[in-house]
Amino acid sequence: MVLYRKYRPKTFKEIIGQENIVQILENEIKTEQISHAYLFTGPRGLGKTTLSRLVAKSVNCLNRKKEEAEPCNQCEHCQELDKGHFLDFIELDAASQTGVDNVRENIIRYSQFPPTRGKYKIFVIDECHMLSGSAFNALLKTLEEPPAYVIFILATTEIHKLPETIISRCQRFDFNKVPLDKIAQRLGRIAQAEKVKISPQVLKTIALHSEGCVRDAESLLNQVFSLNGQEITAKEASLIIPPSQNKEIIKFLELILDQDASEAINIVNKLMEEGFNLEHFTTDLIEFLRKVLLVKVKAVDNYLYWQIDEEMQKKIKALGKNISLKKLIFIIEEFVKTKVQFNYSEIPQLPLELAILKICDQKN
Repeated sequence: MVLYRKYRPKTFKEIIGQENIVQILENEIKTEQISHAYLFTGPRGLGKTTLSRLVAKSVNCLNRKKEEAEPCNQCEHCQELDKGHFLDFIELDAASQTGVDNVRENIIRYSQFPPTRGKYKIFVIDECHMLSGSAFNALLKTLEEPPAYVIFILATTEIHKLPETIISRCQRFDFNKVPLDKIAQRLGRIAQAEKVKISPQVLKTIALHSEGCVRDAESLLNQVFSLNGQEITAKEASLIIPPSQNKEIIKFLELILDQDASEAINIVNKLMEEGFNLEHFTTDLIEFLRKVLLVKVKAVDNYLYWQIDEEMQKKIKALGKNISLKKLIFIIEEFVKTKVQFNYSEIPQLPLELAILKICDQKN
């Protein structure tokens, strides 16, 4: 079983990075003031589906005590839900069931029948923004006044595509990307449970590449584990995790600031010859320039510094001192435009070469 499924949180306290949401849901369950409809929104891999299952498990747990929210994970209902066999937990993928007929048949009609096993019947509609307009209209009345034993949980990564009439009838929770240190700590616990020795630096690198997405981090850790059963070194992990290009990026930027277009173009062509993906290089370059920008305008936080070591902090500060804010913004804008042009250029390095010439020709 893949790691993100094997170690899917089974209690509320195992959820990381969404403490405020967990606290509110726990309080509602403890006080029996459960909403009839919830809306979970945010980027992928942050725990929307996991939290939906935890809510369903908690409200239907046979052994949960009064004024407590955690499910026991031992009773028949909890175990059935973990295995995906609980009849009163209905999970629908709106991406494949967008039509009004599916909503009428699988939700509206089925919600009229009381639960067969538990106290509540839970409907989870994943990627609900994919439902058609007529499907939303059909769902509206049931969502507004469902039977007392029904709870709706709508999950989406694109909240802007939902009608306001749907949003207004739900209790909304916005999921945020998880801080990198919390992801690294979770990966460390998984590695310990799997009895795999792995360096903290590798865990940190995996967390960085996940960009705040827990599921992506666990999937990448799963790939790293496949390299060696007992111990993973940074060298071995680099076979799967793309190596940092910060040194090349710093050298590249120093040449641009010195207006040495010829050498900067030579770096681009050398990367091309060595098999580097220039689009990925440009993405890393933009991210690095963003760090320089944030440091320059003093808009930094602990998580920004957590991503870079002391030597890199000094390099970033030095680059920031040697460039005006106006020129820095201009450079970032040019490379953002360049990234889009990769899709249309028959010569892969040409967009970068043109950007270099334009930037070097620009006065401070």
